[in-house]
Amino acid sequence: MFCSIASAAIYGIEARIIKCEADCTDGLPMFTMVGYLSSEVKEAKDRVRTAIRNSGFFMKPKHITVNLSPADVRKAGTAFDLPIAIAVMAASDIIPTDKFNKTLIVGELGLNGEIKAVSGVLPVVLAARREGFKTCIVPADNVMEGAVVEGIDCIGADDLASVAAYMIGASSCEMKPVKTDPNRIFLSGVSDEKVDFSEVAGQVMARRAVEIAVSGQHNIMMSGPPGAGKTMIARRIPTIMPKLTFDESMELSRIYSVAGKLDRDRYFMTSRPFRSPHHTATVSSIVGGGITPKPGEVSLAVSGVLFLDEMPEFNREVIEALRGPLEDRTVTVSRLNASYIYPARFMLAASMNPCPCGYYPDRNRCTCTDSMVRRYRARISQPILDRIDLYINVEKINFSELNNEQKNESSETIRKRVEQAVRIQEERYRGLDICFNSQLGAGQIRRFCRLGKDEKDLLEEAFERMGMSARGYHRILRVARTIADMEASEQIKCGHLAEALGYRENPGMEEWRS
Repeated sequence: MFCSIASAAIYGIEARIIKCEADCTDGLPMFTMVGYLSSEVKEAKDRVRTAIRNSGFFMKPKHITVNLSPADVRKAGTAFDLPIAIAVMAASDIIPTDKFNKTLIVGELGLNGEIKAVSGVLPVVLAARREGFKTCIVPADNVMEGAVVEGIDCIGADDLASVAAYMIGASSCEMKPVKTDPNRIFLSGVSDEKVDFSEVAGQVMARRAVEIAVSGQHNIMMSGPPGAGKTMIARRIPTIMPKLTFDESMELSRIYSVAGKLDRDRYFMTSRPFRSPHHTATVSSIVGGGITPKPGEVSLAVSGVLFLDEMPEFNREVIEALRGPLEDRTVTVSRLNASYIYPARFMLAASMNPCPCGYYPDRNRCTCTDSMVRRYRARISQPILDRIDLYINVEKINFSELNNEQKNESSETIRKRVEQAVRIQEERYRGLDICFNSQLGAGQIRRFCRLGKDEKDLLEEAFERMGMSARGYHRILRVARTIADMEASEQIKCGHLAEALGYRENPGMEEWRS
């Protein structure tokens, strides 16, 4: 007898419908699986056979053939265990097939029949709704994640016996669709913000630079001695960013679902991410990939902040791999059998010491030679530096600033100013494929960043003196446009350009180039 069950596989952050076809016939007892399978999918036959037996069902010795269709698409992961088991049981006349028409099933099986959580349930349920399915059966640990999707019934299952009882229609079956209101979850979501900018003492220039960076979604580099507060400031950047929109939350939740970072307690992302990978991270962990491709840190930081603490300590290949994501806002991971596309719309915040010991140019404390300083700074190439819009030198804080009892501006106060600048940009770029000044292309810069004669003269002089590249020139205009927006100025003025130029000069750049 033949039976077909719908399931799904993850490709990038999207799901593709896969048919689990099972055929049971008389003949030499055998369990064969075909359909371009990875090793973990091939191993499913042993898990399925044992789970069926340990769930109390008896299977006659049959020749069983399972095909995962389409056969030219590679299948990976353990989410096919449950649909394969149900297809085999139906093909063996253990359970009826009348409920399979509009039902999609995913789940991993334990040998005792327990259904274990899998990654990617949210995009799977979204794909099921898009393809016209009415019901999704998923592991109980993932059911709240899937229930976020409206317009489709999402049912959680604890074990194989429960799913079989549901298919038979047993009155003792307790499996019911889980209902939830995604908008209510979004609005009532618990914020992860446990820090505030009011805790940052002094550092007026750094606070101003970070506010500009967030207002226009510009990348920022902070340089300064150890203990000056670079990491402290960076960790508070998400607290001054505008609140996530529902669409941003849904996209972010899909990425975290595919990465396996959602669970019973956190099944929907409601706050902006702050990702701070260690400097020993590999290229695949940062940009995505691996044997079974997964989103990297640049994707997990979408709509939030990717912070590279002590950026020169990262492997040079890792730093250079950021060129594409910073420019294109997407990552394409190419494999022999497929290409996977991940979003990479993040704000980069990086920090570095001025030298290996951290105290240059204070020669009373710095023990580094000039060649050591040059080698240390040369670990970050000029093309990467050109993709960073603002540079700020975070000076060592003095005692009076540290012990000042006057309350600093809170994150909420700064966020209100940021939101005002963001609204101006949203209105200006309405109907275009950009939202922030940092995304302006060369043609759009000519349209939205017009300069008067005095401003052109100032920028021409700076261009020659600083030896700017074309990319650096455009980034100066983008930052100046953001500063003007923060002051609600329609025109970019000399003061806006002068401040933007001040943030463009990387501390110690002259020594670096010499």
